[in-house]
Amino acid sequence: NSRLCMSSAVAGYTRSLGSDGPPCCYEDIDHCGVAVLIGTNTAECHPVLFQRLLKRKKRNPNSLTIVVIDPRQTNTAKAADIHLAVAPGTDLALLHGMAHLVLRENGQDVSFIDQHTENYKPFFDVVTRWTPRKVARFCGIPEKRLRDVAELFHRRQRVLSLWSMGVNQRREGTAVVQGLINLHLLSGQIGKEGAGPFSLTGQPNAMGGREAGGLAHLL
Repeated sequence: NSRLCMSSAVAGYTRSLGSDGPPCCYEDIDHCGVAVLIGTNTAECHPVLFQRLLKRKKRNPNSLTIVVIDPRQTNTAKAADIHLAVAPGTDLALLHGMAHLVLRENGQDVSFIDQHTENYKPFFDVVTRWTPRKVARFCGIPEKRLRDVAELFHRRQRVLSLWSMGVNQRREGTAVVQGLINLHLLSGQIGKEGAGPFSLTGQPNAMGGREAGGLAHLL
């Protein structure tokens, strides 16, 4: 499982954070203000987790905003407050565009970046080229929708991103994982209750297998 299903998540976590250990847990679902579901049909593939989200939303609709990023109109997308139906294969550009808007609105966490990150300048140089108009055209979405989602990252506390095979099985899956983690590092939405990049496993005990030594990049 770690070698096939989760290799992109493993490599992305390791390259970005130095360890294949998600900096989140399932309890964060109960505390996030925004849940971003990207490349995952959670309603059908992780139904228990999805029902946990929906129950919370039903209990207090204003406490949670659900964003779904998926080319398809899935059951997950139908439950979203915002559905970004991006063109297939454009999710990395979308993430760069969101980072661009966070920077444009001064939504970056300068203190967190200075204390806990490196290589900020090369990242800045990349995302500044992905303007909202360029990203909206490339992804096939309205520019306003792009701005709405980016605003959630820098104006709302506790953003939790969840992804699965739609990202991990991509040819550029590791890059997309890193792009998502970079967005959390840029906005300081990591290392706090209800926030962070959270990979959903393809099989029930993927993390347990990795902890026992069944890793994606070595035997």
